[in-house]
Amino acid sequence: MTTENTNFAGTVALVTGAARGQGRSHAIAFAERGADLVICDSCSDAPGIGYPLGTEQELAETARRIEALGRRVISRQVNTADRSALEALVTHADNEFGHIDIAVANAGVSAVAPITDHDQQVWDSVIGANLVGVFNTIAAVAPGMTRRGYGRIVTISSMLGRTAVPGQAAYCASKWGVIGMSKSAASELAPQGVTVNVVAPGNIDTPMVRNDNLYRVVRPDLNDPTWDDVAPVLQQNHAVPIAVLDPFDVTRAVLFLADKASAHITGIVVPVDAGAASRTSA
Repeated sequence: MTTENTNFAGTVALVTGAARGQGRSHAIAFAERGADLVICDSCSDAPGIGYPLGTEQELAETARRIEALGRRVISRQVNTADRSALEALVTHADNEFGHIDIAVANAGVSAVAPITDHDQQVWDSVIGANLVGVFNTIAAVAPGMTRRGYGRIVTISSMLGRTAVPGQAAYCASKWGVIGMSKSAASELAPQGVTVNVVAPGNIDTPMVRNDNLYRVVRPDLNDPTWDDVAPVLQQNHAVPIAVLDPFDVTRAVLFLADKASAHITGIVVPVDAGAASRTSA
């Protein structure tokens, strides 16, 4: 195994929302580089969310790929909005593996709803997954990390965590909240050797973007829009002329922030958004 593939040897990483998409990409990348994994996903659809979420079979496939790399993995069906369930998973991981060194609060959902007719279920599902779930992840791993004097926490916000668009009140609220919460935690945990940083992705090529419900939202002028119809519109979100980025583009930033050598980087937001941040922030 090369040096590149062993920079997380001996560590344990928790990744939420790992059934597919960005979460699977992060989890497998850590395993390829020597880490053991604790992974979870709700594995059930959420009220008001207009596309299918990850499944038990997809989570099992992520676990299979990790084990195929020779790494240990604990895999559980957990809704991160349920703090007691997430804390139970962390306790189990501590008992089995002895420690959690890295936590990636990745689980999240997206929904579009007009503020003039905003379904309460949409708000509850989006805030529960994107904000409450991230808080619960940080709160679950922070005690052990502070006791051990070491930890790397990476939270996933969005380019809509630093700007806003119509119809995304819940999503923008949740993703802006992730940034403020993460900065607060970073300040609090810094003296104990625990870093907390944020990655803010643009449009990423996952089922959150590639689904018929979003296509209809993006192109309401068409009866049955396809990817080719919506891609030029999504490209406008970015400065670089690309509609979506690969999940591993986000993973690269996660790996950097989770590295032991990033000890003096905390409380920052790393945009992986094809230049969208160039339009909105100093």
